[in-house]
Amino acid sequence: MNDKLNIAVLTVSDTRGLDTDTSGQFLCDALTAEGHRLADRAIVIDDRYLLRARVSAWIADPEIEVILLTGGTGFTARDSTPDAIMPLLDVEVPGFGELFRHLSYLEIGTSTVQSRAIAGIANNTLIFCVPGSTGACRTAWDGILKTQLDISNRPCNFAELIKKGSH
Repeated sequence: MNDKLNIAVLTVSDTRGLDTDTSGQFLCDALTAEGHRLADRAIVIDDRYLLRARVSAWIADPEIEVILLTGGTGFTARDSTPDAIMPLLDVEVPGFGELFRHLSYLEIGTSTVQSRAIAGIANNTLIFCVPGSTGACRTAWDGILKTQLDISNRPCNFAELIKKGSH
């Protein structure tokens, strides 16, 4: 069994392009540094239907095992990532958002309550939604994702769960 994952990265932004997307680029660099494969990368404006369309296509693609979304998790009128993604999930991972906000609190204090970071599984595909700042992506990657996407992490990890298809 190949222990590395095929991961797609989606940046949710009305203003960023590939040349200015430092958050998405951080995630791409971090996942490839761990030996995972960048399966696809895209930027989509913050529109719940366009988000659902892109993420649904990736969920349906048997080659994509993990989807990392950055951006659109706040409370402004344009922040629709959690609202777009939640209906697509077969099961939610509530501990992800809780742990992310805990780690974030240690870095930015009470401002973390303005994050609606979420995670779940759909069609044996892991989906993680984190805020759009590069710092938030670093917090999520270093504090949670790096080890949970490592099949050797014990006592448990999401990589093994997805590889075995036994969620």
